[in-house]
Amino acid sequence: MTPYPFCYTASAETGETTPDFKGYLGLRGAQPPGPDFAEGSGAGSRWRSLEARLLYQRTLHNRITVRGVGLHSGRAIEVALLPAAPGSGIVFYRTDAQVEIPARVSHVVETRLATTLGKGGVQVGTVEHLMAALYGLGVDNARIELDGPEVPIVDGSAAPFVEAIQRGGGTVAQSRPKRFLVLKRPVEVVGEDRIARLEPAESFQLDCFIDFPHPLVSRQHRKFVFSDRAFLSEIARARTFGFGKDVDAMHQAGLALGGSLDNAVVIDDFSVRNPEGLRFPDEFVRHKILDAIGDLALLGAPIVGRYVGRKAGHALNAALVESLLAQPRAFEWGEFRNKKDAVSAGVQVPAFRLA
Repeated sequence: MTPYPFCYTASAETGETTPDFKGYLGLRGAQPPGPDFAEGSGAGSRWRSLEARLLYQRTLHNRITVRGVGLHSGRAIEVALLPAAPGSGIVFYRTDAQVEIPARVSHVVETRLATTLGKGGVQVGTVEHLMAALYGLGVDNARIELDGPEVPIVDGSAAPFVEAIQRGGGTVAQSRPKRFLVLKRPVEVVGEDRIARLEPAESFQLDCFIDFPHPLVSRQHRKFVFSDRAFLSEIARARTFGFGKDVDAMHQAGLALGGSLDNAVVIDDFSVRNPEGLRFPDEFVRHKILDAIGDLALLGAPIVGRYVGRKAGHALNAALVESLLAQPRAFEWGEFRNKKDAVSAGVQVPAFRLA
């Protein structure tokens, strides 16, 4: 398991461990804006206020590399995260096939077990955890190069990607304002007893409910108001999970070849196979929130609105994003150069204070 560079504190009531942000910020520090971010020109240029920088696009400060195995292929894969120009968005690049695939819902080609992007027959699978990490740290622009068919699963959460970004110098502000997607009308998709909905709200919020016929999971419900600090402490470390009988069957069928107790929570009839147990008592629904953030990131912009998921998964999330984009009256694009602009528009933009 990858060690994380955080100091943890444990709750006496719940036993949950959360990062100590003093140690985190001391390690990571706050990166100044890039050279194109000064107001004016020449030696007299001054930096914009911290408040304004939080509303501007961000990219990675340095090139970052993460290595691991693909959950489904079992292949050893290296992924490199590189800085990118303002307005370029998140783009995957398969170095072995020399194909670029923008991280947009229009390129989703498969949603069974994970979210897979594709273009011209070339695919990049299991993108949701990395996309959630980038969204959680406010990264708008990055080039992601990898030499295999899927993003490495690492430990099954977004935390290893967050750690790698922070160890690599974090993020840096750029010259353009962030472009927020502001919900104006509800949009909903339904599948049997499953629902996914986006609706207007003053900030980015998620409300997730899961229901599995298993005594260790059963019904779990959690509401989450997004900020990068809350994402790091409450969501990023929640791992993907599966049931022992299903995992064993997939292995026998040649599927999930890279899956192990190092990168997933595996549940037997009455116990968790992982010797370390759970990271949170409700780790399962927290991971569903993580997945939803990663899937919603395929909108290509930070959201001001509320996501409601009832037993929703990757397929329903992708359908929701497609449905939203097909209804231009359901949302507006907003750029806010300072907090006053956002307040006057009646929105509370997501907080990216660690960026």
